[in-house]
Amino acid sequence: MRKELRRPQIAVGRKGMPGDTSIALAGSTEGGSIMRSTTCALSALCLAATLGGCRQKAETPAGPQGRAAPQKQADAASSGDVAKLVEAATAAKQRKDNAAALKLVDEALAADADNIEANWIKAWLLAATGEMQRAAEQFERVQKLPLDEARKQQAREAVTRLSKPGGQSASATKPTPKQAPAAGSASWPGWLGPNHNGKSPDTGLLQEWPAGGPKLVWSTTGVGKGFSSVAVSNGMVYTAGDVGNQMMVFAFDMNGELKWKVAHDAPWTKSVPGARSTPTIDGSRLYLLSGNGLIGCYEASSGKKIWTRATSAFGGSPSEWGYAESVLIHGNLAIVTPGGERCIVALDKATGKTVWTSSGFSAGAQYGSCIPVTYGGGTMIVAGTHDGIVGVNAKDGRLLWQNRFAAGNTANCPTPAAAERYVFWAVGYDKGGICLKLGGLLGRTTANPAWTTGDMVCHHGGYVLDKGYIYGNNGDGWACLDLKTGKPQWQAPGVGKGSLCYADGRLYLFGENNGAAGLATCSPDGLQMKGTFSVKGSGPSWAHPVVIGGRLYLRYDDNLYCYNVKAG
Repeated sequence: MRKELRRPQIAVGRKGMPGDTSIALAGSTEGGSIMRSTTCALSALCLAATLGGCRQKAETPAGPQGRAAPQKQADAASSGDVAKLVEAATAAKQRKDNAAALKLVDEALAADADNIEANWIKAWLLAATGEMQRAAEQFERVQKLPLDEARKQQAREAVTRLSKPGGQSASATKPTPKQAPAAGSASWPGWLGPNHNGKSPDTGLLQEWPAGGPKLVWSTTGVGKGFSSVAVSNGMVYTAGDVGNQMMVFAFDMNGELKWKVAHDAPWTKSVPGARSTPTIDGSRLYLLSGNGLIGCYEASSGKKIWTRATSAFGGSPSEWGYAESVLIHGNLAIVTPGGERCIVALDKATGKTVWTSSGFSAGAQYGSCIPVTYGGGTMIVAGTHDGIVGVNAKDGRLLWQNRFAAGNTANCPTPAAAERYVFWAVGYDKGGICLKLGGLLGRTTANPAWTTGDMVCHHGGYVLDKGYIYGNNGDGWACLDLKTGKPQWQAPGVGKGSLCYADGRLYLFGENNGAAGLATCSPDGLQMKGTFSVKGSGPSWAHPVVIGGRLYLRYDDNLYCYNVKAG
């Protein structure tokens, strides 16, 4: 069931703070990285020449020595006029100021995501700056727009060329299969991975499992009662669990040998006992939140305590099932959600001192985690609460927008997800999901409801966004929805109700019951299972699977398993 929503819910705020690990949506001012390889640079420029560059003909009046007048760009950016922004971006591109051009074109796309010229310029710029994968994805997006046939053909050729190593044409070189990084060098630093979206950067993985599942590398018992997933960083594997009268943090090496363990807090002993939060690794430090509300920072190499803070210091208190979120590290901030008048707080990650507390709203804490979303020239922190979903300025915690979807629900467990100007949040207890479309420029952000759905009722297992589609838990099975419209693509049982992550074009499913694990296709055309097996444990399994460094990690009850999922 899908409901189209027309009435906007708008809140306005100032420009936010850029973040290096935030989810960047169309409208972000972050440009591509500078190409460091001369060979790749020449390849990108040759590609751009082959494609004929951008077809936009309008030119910005130039100042002395032929440079575009700075005031012209400033006027375009402040006016929010898409045509002027595109014109200014074209002028910047022509004088080879790619960073300025990317900034302007992203602002144009924030106002009109389907603008043909803006999308075309962005694809060219990404290729010219060496962002080959992003360029290929952008040209794929361009093909979906109402282009003339000549441009469609150019876009198709670009995707073919950019998909090859070095951005060369298919005839120039034979493709070399990418390999998963060495297990000890790869990083999944905490909840939902390096980009806070449940997607692994791994490639070169098994596309189908053998009978009985992939090869077991190691397993261990004694990690305690709980539902914490794992973090993998610096050649170590971290998780948490309740053992006796303590909540413990565990660190294992890549062979599954225990390196250290340390008590963090008393265990959560009320409704559904067990550890909840997944450790977060940031460089040499580990961060964790207990079910009772104790935030801690430790040395990741030894478990030595650095600082602790209590959520009660901000007037917060755990909900019925305790705090379950994982600490978000954003820049120099450690961000958690105590709930209440100061619902979200940002601490100095080095000292634990308060940097800001959210303002402009009051909401109870729930069970998902915060995510950073870069959009429209700033970064917002998005969180699901007991009073709906909110976005606050990452710089000062001031409310940017709020939507009361699922306010007062029994429990709102999943973490929001964001991509392509959209923020999606689905929860359980018959509520379903909502998709918000971000708008506005230069930090004056709006979040208008695009659609709601009853076709993704997600208790805890979450969802991932990939190539314009949402894949996630729906009731006792799985579903796929179109991100922009909410249109259902399919429903399937999979391994039953559970959690998931994404890696190398596949969905890794982990069932809530009986330790069932599955590998499935990630496609809007349907869910095809490519292998299943099961691990031992008891009770419900709410820990999410993790794939990194060619390994699959599964936490079930008191057990932790590590499997080799590399191809070859």
